[in-house]
Amino acid sequence: MKQNSWFDPFFVFESLSEEDKLIQKNVKNFSEDVLKPNVVEYNKNHHFDLELYKEFGKLGLLGSTLKTHGGSGASYTAYGLIAYEIEKIDSSYRSSISVQSSLVINPINSFGSKEQKDKYLPDLISGNKIGCFGLTETEAGSDPSSMKTTYKKYQDGYILNGSKHWITNSPIADIFIVWALNENCETNSIKGFILEKGVKGLSTKVIENKTSLKISPTGQILIENVFVHDSDCLETSGWSSVFSCLNKARFGISWGVLGSATECWLIAKEYVENRIMFKKPLASNQLIQKKLADIQTEINLGLASCILTSKAMDQDRDTINAISVLKRNNCKKSLDIVRNCRDMLGANGLVEEYHIMRHLVNLETVKTYEGAEDIHALILGKNQTNISSF
Repeated sequence: MKQNSWFDPFFVFESLSEEDKLIQKNVKNFSEDVLKPNVVEYNKNHHFDLELYKEFGKLGLLGSTLKTHGGSGASYTAYGLIAYEIEKIDSSYRSSISVQSSLVINPINSFGSKEQKDKYLPDLISGNKIGCFGLTETEAGSDPSSMKTTYKKYQDGYILNGSKHWITNSPIADIFIVWALNENCETNSIKGFILEKGVKGLSTKVIENKTSLKISPTGQILIENVFVHDSDCLETSGWSSVFSCLNKARFGISWGVLGSATECWLIAKEYVENRIMFKKPLASNQLIQKKLADIQTEINLGLASCILTSKAMDQDRDTINAISVLKRNNCKKSLDIVRNCRDMLGANGLVEEYHIMRHLVNLETVKTYEGAEDIHALILGKNQTNISSF
């Protein structure tokens, strides 16, 4: 019997299948060997290495749950573990994988024609092409139905006009999944379109001077009289199609933030065990040990919930409520955890080489996107009472 399993008290990692353990090990090694050595420099310089997408593709990290077009056919648990290990290094890298997998590959696979799948999925799964998901607008964040981007029928396709804001990968994207309403902005008219880089009327603009997710390229999508042929329209079914994509991304986020929290926990634990204050280790203080216990508790409760949700998704069960609980809880708790870790390091917690402050400011963004905490509270409240409060 293994004694004193403080790191994994519910045996979440021990319970993994051999295949999932191998995937986690490979991603962990890649993260430590390839991503971590440059993360401080790249964060400081707002730099993303585009060649990483091909590395992600070789490792099977993009569209990992797909069984066709080069996908590795991994479990949802494996998808979660990928997010967990990658976000230990930086939320920007997990965002890049989440967007490509859940918000670009997933909608094409779920709502695309055979021709669209054959044309786009191999390059996206291999990392030879980069995608982005154009939903959010300046005045339509938590309320996407207020979007102003429109389409109108024209000959054998549609004309699109509008703009999208805060779009991960848009400055580097080859493939754009864009959502729009009809020219009368009727909320039940939502459609998804596939646009390619270089099409007339499509341009992007980088958002400069971010203080969070600095490695991740973020920008605007500007759409002026862009023609999209019928063959590049997704066969979506209203808002349920949009939210199914978002829920896949929220699932990955829920695992990923725990990776960030875990990394900071272990950094803080090692620090307080070795930092001598008043002639004894900082870890000998009751308040420090309580903080470590609180961190241990929240991370492991979060991981146990993630593994249960992963198994339910593998069984194709309805996890809409579980995902809102996870996104809401794990983001909030992870942010609290990283703040406590920063506190335990004192002034050293502000130093780049300890990584904690970077994780902290990144989590401020992750907590906000794909449904902020209060929005998920309203979703859960509506699903409980069958009464909408928004």
